[in-house]
Order: sequence, then structure tokens, then C-alpha cells
Amino acid sequence: MPREHEYVKFWQDATLSNLELLHATYVRHSFAPHTHEGYAIGVIEQGAEQFAYRRRQHVAPVGSIVFINPGEVHTGSAAAEHGWTYRMLYPSTGLLQQAVSDLTGRTRDIPFFTEPVVHDPDLGAEISLTHRALEEHASTLERESRMLWTLARLILRYADDHPRPRLFTKEHMGIQRVRSYLEENYAENISLDQLAAIASLSPFHLLRSFRDQVGLPPHAYQIQTRIRHAKALLGMGMSCVDIAITVGFADQSHFTRHFKRIVGVPPGLYGSIFHP
Repeated sequence: MPREHEYVKFWQDATLSNLELLHATYVRHSFAPHTHEGYAIGVIEQGAEQFAYRRRQHVAPVGSIVFINPGEVHTGSAAAEHGWTYRMLYPSTGLLQQAVSDLTGRTRDIPFFTEPVVHDPDLGAEISLTHRALEEHASTLERESRMLWTLARLILRYADDHPRPRLFTKEHMGIQRVRSYLEENYAENISLDQLAAIASLSPFHLLRSFRDQVGLPPHAYQIQTRIRHAKALLGMGMSCVDIAITVGFADQSHFTRHFKRIVGVPPGLYGSIFHP
């Protein structure tokens, strides 16, 4: 499939807590290592996707379901000559917690999907049907009903509670200080020595520890933070030129390139879902 046959549609559903959705065919596009604040759940409709996740390389063939948990670093690229077509849902942690509450009558830790790729034709077809209903502007009742039912089945079949171990070492606390500093000063031109001083570590030790704990090197984490703020500014109607400067990129071309590598669509297309 030539590159010109790549197709991307990205939108939000306001009736479902501004749920983000993606329907795309990618051939040469490659996602940079990144994370999501919420979940990424989808079904492969054609071809195959490969992605690095949890220190392993995974392949999702046609018909398989993909699960990425919040805050976990992953990539994405074609695993087949003609690329891959998929439908993705990006539900917030709150949306899945609500599904759990409605399902069980109790709250629990946010669901954790243990397997990144599963083969479940029945549930995969249901994800596709739900996604199409959202894409084709079905009634509010149908969209809400399908989404809740689909999420409930996904949780019951594949999710588990995941109490994460808490680390309180000096090194861990130093990395958390660096992470907070990058979150608060994402638009600044920050040096490695600055971050090393904040963490009370050597520059090399900082790089190694930050990557181990966060999953990304500091510069990539800063770029991802910039992109997250850029998405919010696009929703407010700010121009791409102004956003590039505001969030700390050298120019619009650098901003556009990084945005597409992380989000999968150009910033102009992403902004159009808020301002058609």
C-alpha cells in the first residue's frame, strides 16, 4: 500500500467525557516512545502492528486486541509490508473506574491489563462495532450503552487490580523531583547538569535512573510534556505557530514533527476536532 493510502481520522465524543478515538491506516508512520494519561485500547482490522512495551517487542496481527495501560511507555510501527489499520479508544482512568463501579457496585484500584496483545475475535468485533457507532454518530443512548458494555466486558475478561510497589529511596525521590521540575518548566531550555543537581546524582546516573523509573530519557519526557500542553492549547484555539513558541519548540516545523510522532496526527488535524 503506497504512503498516499495512509488514512487518519481522530475525534472526540463529548457525551463520553471527551473520549478520544482514532481510526487509521499507517504504512510508514512510526510512533516515538510515549505514554498516555489514560488507556489505549484497540483492535487491528488489517495488517499487523509491532510495538515495544514493557521491555519486549510485541506484534499485534489482524483481529487482535491491544491494551496499553496509563503511563506506560510504548512505540508503534508496521509489522507487515502494507502497514496496519486499527480502531483505537483512549478512555480515561475515570471512565474505566466508572465502568467498574457500575459493574460491581464498588470502587477499586484502576484496572490493569496484564497482556498487551490478546486474540479474542468475539470481543474484537464488539470493539469495532462500538467504535463504528461512535464514528457514525449513533444516538447518545446507543453510544453510551455500547461503550459501557464493551468496557465492562474488557475489564471482566482481561483486567486485574495492580497495586504498584512504592519506592522511597533517595534516588527515587531525586528522580521524582526531576520529573516535577520538567513538568513545571517544560518550555525552558534545561541542561542535564541542572537536572543532575536537582536529583543529587551524577549526569550519567541521572540518565540511567530516570529511564529505568520513568521509561523515557529526560529530553523525551520533556517533549511529551510539551505535546500534552500543546493539545490543551489546540483545544483553546491557539495557532500552531504560537503554540510552538509557547511550549518551547524552536519553530512550527519542529513542533509539528514531534506532535505527529507522538499523537499520530498533525496538530492542525487534532485542533480541528475542537474547531471544525
